[in-house]
This record gives sequence, structure tokens and C-alpha cells, in this order.
Amino acid sequence: MVNDVSAGAIASMTGYAAREGASAEAAWSWELRSVNARGLDLRLRLPDGLGALEAPLRKELSRRLARGSVTLNLRLAKTATGSGAGLNIDALETVLHAIAQVRAAAEAQGMVLTDPSPADILSLRGVADAGEGPNLPSPEVLLADAGPLIDAFQAMRASEGAALAKVLTAQIDQIAALTDAAEEAAKSRAEAQKDTFRANLAKLIEESDLDEARLAQELALLAVKSDVTEELDRLRAHVEAARALIAKGGPVGRKLDFLMQEFNREANTLCSKSGDAALTAIGLDLKLAIDQTREQVQNVE
Repeated sequence: MVNDVSAGAIASMTGYAAREGASAEAAWSWELRSVNARGLDLRLRLPDGLGALEAPLRKELSRRLARGSVTLNLRLAKTATGSGAGLNIDALETVLHAIAQVRAAAEAQGMVLTDPSPADILSLRGVADAGEGPNLPSPEVLLADAGPLIDAFQAMRASEGAALAKVLTAQIDQIAALTDAAEEAAKSRAEAQKDTFRANLAKLIEESDLDEARLAQELALLAVKSDVTEELDRLRAHVEAARALIAKGGPVGRKLDFLMQEFNREANTLCSKSGDAALTAIGLDLKLAIDQTREQVQNVE
């Protein structure tokens, strides 16, 4: 068996694989599927008599998977050489005799009963003898057969993960581009703010007895409060961290999800401190790009 949770590429949490096998007395079919989940949730559905498979299967799946709601089904069936279904003659005679008695009693009371169909009679308990169930394959045989099933399952998750990595990389690049655009908008805004601050300061000094130094201090404080340099720096740092996680691979979904929360926090602060239509528009585009990226991150193991 290959590929465990330490593999160097991201994987999707959604996957599916099926496999069939047979021995001299029994045939079986596997089905393994998974969907998104916060952690690793394993659900095994095994035939009666094969409970010994559960512990080793859980151990192997836990070793190779990190997250996802995973369901494993194993079904058994008789092979062509197995015993078939038939009739239980004794039970059939008992049922027919009982039907005759019921019919006679009903006719004595003036009631007319319709004849039961063969299907009705066969559906009665004990009439149709299903025969012996399939012989149970050895747990060792089934465990060996489960290996290729899990390999195929992981291959599908890895394939979807590779496509997911391309989508995430493009979305992170878009966030980086919007961050650069926000920086340019912030520079343009800064020049306009300086002129506005100077004009407002001169007007206040002319129309009031307020201290010029105090006014300058208050205006400088407003400028600091509207500065978005730190937010832009943190956004760039988050971009590099996201790229590093995607390149590292493995079970990085939780870290990427946390990073998306940090991205969103900085974008919210950027919008609240904007005070400029152009910068606000970029901030909203940034929030949308982050939200779209987070939707994809929910699929990462």
C-alpha cells in the first residue's frame, strides 16, 4: 500500500472507489466514498461474521487519510457454485392445509375468499428456503483485497486535489493582484487626503481660535487611523503563507481555512479604513475573491 497522510500534494476530501472480488464459495463487492468533514469520520458497514475486519480497516484508513466523512461498504454474495434457493416442502404443505381450513370456515359463514397467488404463498415465512448463505472469505483475503481499493480511492482524491491546487493557486494570485491594486489606490488616496487635510486645517484656523499645533496633531492622528499599510503587508504575508501551504501539500486544509479567516479580517479592516470609493471597491472585490477561495479550501483534506 502507498500514499499516506504525509504525501506531498494536497488531496480533495471527496472521493469514490469500487472493487469486486471472489473466492471459490463467495463473491464480494467493496464501495468506498467520502465527502467533506471537519475531521476524520469513518463508517464501516460489514457483513455479519466479519467484525474482525473492522479494527484493521479502521487502522489502515486512519493511517492514510486525515479528514473526510468516509463510508466503507462490503457486500457478500454466493457464487454460481454456491447452494441456491428452493422450497421448504414441509412448510408449504402446512400452509396449504391452513389455507384450506380457512377457506372451509369462511364458506361455512357464507363468505367467498379469493385464491392466494403463488407469490403470496411464497412470501409467507418459511415457505421459500433461501438455502445457506455464502461462505465467509477469510479476513486475510479480504484485507489484501482492500489494499487496491484504498489505493484507487486515494488516487481519485489526489487527482481532484491536483485540480483543486490549480484553482486555489489562481485564486491566491487574484488576491495578490487585488492587494497590489489596493496599494496603488491607497497611494492615490494619500495625495488627495494631504490636500484635503491642508485645506481643512487652514479653514479651521481662519474661522476659530483653535490652537494650530493641536489641530495639526488631530489631523495627523486621523491620517494614521486611515493608513492601510499594515493591512496590505499582512495580506501579502498571508498570500505567501497560502502559496507555501499549497506547495507543501499533505493535510493542510485546516491551516488554509484558518488563513482564509485572517485574509477576511484584513480585507474587512481595509474597507472600514478606506474613506475612498476606489479603494473601497477594490476591498469589496478582495472580500469576494477571499470568499470564493475559502469555498474551495473547504474541499481540501
